[in-house]
Amino acid sequence: MHRYAEALLAHLAANGSVPPAAPGFRDVPGYWLPPAIEALAAILAGDDPLEPLSRAAGRDQQRTALFLCLALAVSGQGSRIHASWLGTAFGELSLDRPVTHGQRSLWLAAARGAYGPAGKIFVLRKLDALAVQEHADPEQWVQALIPGKTTVVVPPSLVDFPEMAEIPELARPSMAADRLARLRGRCAEITLTRQAEHDSTAPLDNSSGSPAVSWAEDEPLAVLRSLIGSGGPEGPMASLGSHLLDDLRPGADPHLAAIALHVAAPILRGVAEELEADSRLEPPATLTVPLLGHRIHLAPEGPDPTSLAAAEHALRTEGVVPRPLPWAAVVLIVTGIACLVGAVLANSLLAAAGVTMIALAGWQLWQRRKMIRADAQFVGAQVSELRELAEGAVWALHAYARESDARAKQAADDATELTRLIRRGPRAA
Repeated sequence: MHRYAEALLAHLAANGSVPPAAPGFRDVPGYWLPPAIEALAAILAGDDPLEPLSRAAGRDQQRTALFLCLALAVSGQGSRIHASWLGTAFGELSLDRPVTHGQRSLWLAAARGAYGPAGKIFVLRKLDALAVQEHADPEQWVQALIPGKTTVVVPPSLVDFPEMAEIPELARPSMAADRLARLRGRCAEITLTRQAEHDSTAPLDNSSGSPAVSWAEDEPLAVLRSLIGSGGPEGPMASLGSHLLDDLRPGADPHLAAIALHVAAPILRGVAEELEADSRLEPPATLTVPLLGHRIHLAPEGPDPTSLAAAEHALRTEGVVPRPLPWAAVVLIVTGIACLVGAVLANSLLAAAGVTMIALAGWQLWQRRKMIRADAQFVGAQVSELRELAEGAVWALHAYARESDARAKQAADDATELTRLIRRGPRAA
């Protein structure tokens, strides 16, 4: 019987047909599988399956229903299931218990259209009944849709002043608008991909009765093999929240992503409202920004004179290197003069030494003056640059304020479109 069951699954997955019954195939008292196979064969042949179905359900109603629902789904004939079978096979979902492999398989089959619109509605109602949004962390759902660390967004107005883009008062609206746009793009990707596949003539879902060989996932077949006793050990089960978050990540199955997006709709709507509100925040009238390592207060009419003067004073103080008095040059000059006097009074050879010492002292004084002048030029350049940066920062703030209107309008459009994409209801899913 197990060999026949394995052949049955292979035929169903390949072309939706049932292999001829094996010689000597007989019932096993108390075992649900033989009458379940008879019932499946009768259904596919168009005969009445009531008698073997009653025997199988009497032995194990849940496994019988799961076997029939999955077998008909992988054969591309999921529309032949009875409405009550799906409820019996699926059982109850819970936020506190892992999702069983059978539940996940039915979930996948329904998402791919194996049971028609009614199957999708069934799964959606099961998920909606749990009110996942009341027990979820919105940030987890956003991270699933648009993974990656949130980074500072430098708007065009602050390209020349990227450090200003990190100031919380300026960073928050830009980052919120950028995140909202990315969220809208990801939701649009999910819905557009699903619509494109729905409009495609390729057998991407089971609505046209395609057998399981055209499916991207093999979990229903794996569960069927486990039911008939020919599969290996089952893998670990995951929680409901983990499945939903995985289904939303980039690269996930688009059919499952559409279901998960429906569940996440209330969460994402709240996130979109918060991001839109943040993107509308008005820039502050005055702001303190770091320029050349000094904090300058900026106002609409220009940089604050007091903070600017304090920064200039600090630049002059820090930019000039304290230099000691040129005692070495003084000693050389005094010694040189003494040598010249000695040359007049005693030995003329001292004149050459005196001239050399005085010349060396003069060179040292000239070098010292040159360095002092270079320090002054450096400080002057720093002060000029500080003033230019302060003026430029004021104009950048004006440009940022002008951008805020366009940013708020775009964020409102993104929020509206996002709300439309995630609208609730069976038709949307």
